[in-house]
Amino acid sequence: MLITFKSDAASDVIMFHHHAKELLSIIGKDPEDAKGIVTVEQIPDAIERLRLAIAQDRARQRELEQDPDQEEADREAGRTGIAARVALAQRAWPLLDMLECSQKDRVPVVWGV
Repeated sequence: MLITFKSDAASDVIMFHHHAKELLSIIGKDPEDAKGIVTVEQIPDAIERLRLAIAQDRARQRELEQDPDQEEADREAGRTGIAARVALAQRAWPLLDMLECSQKDRVPVVWGV
């Protein structure tokens, strides 16, 4: 299942349901809501929450990259190259960009509509 985020300030952002639910939870929205809105007033807080989550994920990634045991485990599991894990920052960037554009244009972000 896919979820589409929409805003008059940016192109649609489409992502798999389970990834969208994670991001909705991070920005303070109920991940079980099939549709919803990030109002103009809520956007600054959503941006801050997403940036914080991205920074924390990047810190975890740096720790993992310095762990030789994790590198070996990833290689054995086939999680290298194109099969490597996709970081939260990579998944969150399109939504973060949409939120920032929406903040600039003072328009809400919606999903499920």
